[in-house]
Amino acid sequence: MIDLKNSMTLSFSAAAQNEAFARMAVAAFIMPLDPTISEITDIKTAVSEAVTNAIIHGYGNNSEKNVVLLCSYENRSVYIEITDYGVGIEDIKQARTPLYTSAPELERSGLGFTVMETFMDSVDVLSEKGKGTTVRMAKKLMDSDNKNDMDCR
Repeated sequence: MIDLKNSMTLSFSAAAQNEAFARMAVAAFIMPLDPTISEITDIKTAVSEAVTNAIIHGYGNNSEKNVVLLCSYENRSVYIEITDYGVGIEDIKQARTPLYTSAPELERSGLGFTVMETFMDSVDVLSEKGKGTTVRMAKKLMDSDNKNDMDCR
C-alpha cells in the first residue's frame, strides 16, 4: 500500500451556494484514496451540514464573511475542519442535542450535529462565544480488500 499524506485549505464566502462547492471540493480532493460511493456520500453530507451551520448559525447568512475548510488525509484516514469566525456556540452540549436549533424561525430541524456524528467516525466541536466555531471530523476509509466485497453487493 502506498503511504499517502496530503492537505488543502480553502476559504470561501459564507453564501449558501458555496455549500455545494465545499462538499464537491472535499470529494474531489480525497479521490486518490478511491473511496466507495457510500464513503463519499457520508463525507459530503457531513461537510454540507458543517458548512451550512457555519453560514446560518455562525454568520446569520452574512455572505461578506468567510468559512475556512481544511481537509487532509493520511493513508486511509480523512480529516476535515470547518471554521467560522462568527457568533460562536454558548452551550455546545445543548447545540449537539438532536432537534435543538438556535434558529427555529428559519424552520431548522436541529439535526446537523446528529447527521455529522452518524456519517463520520468522530466529530469534535470547539467554540468560543463571539469568536467562532470549528467543527473537526474524521473518517477512516475501508481498506481496498474490504472495499471490493462492499462494491459487489
